[in-house]
Amino acid sequence: MNKELILQELKFRAVRSSGAGGQHVNKVSTKVELTLNIPISMAFNESEKERLYKNLKRRLTSENNLLVQCDDSRSQHKNREIAEDRLLNLIEEALKVPKKRKKTSPSRASVEKRLKSKKAIAKKKASRKKPEDE
Repeated sequence: MNKELILQELKFRAVRSSGAGGQHVNKVSTKVELTLNIPISMAFNESEKERLYKNLKRRLTSENNLLVQCDDSRSQHKNREIAEDRLLNLIEEALKVPKKRKKTSPSRASVEKRLKSKKAIAKKKASRKKPEDE
């Protein structure tokens, strides 16, 4: 993953933030939207793009653009830094290949322990029954 190339391909847009803030929020565009166009990105090869499509499908737009927004801070510059970090973390997590699970069998001690506890529970429940009349 080439972070510098990804940061160069980002499209930056500043928009007005929503929520509380009084007059300041109505006249200053501090909310930041970062867009990464995955299909034309040169930072990823085809297998990485497929992994991104699969793992980030809920976060992609209809044109397969990855969109990240941030309006945490009152500063546009701080919001941009936060949004860039979020985007890079998202991509990094999506590109991770999970380890293959190795099948293992339970140890002899764990099997014996499980059977012993099953027998104890069965004995306890059997002692609750009424004795049979003959």
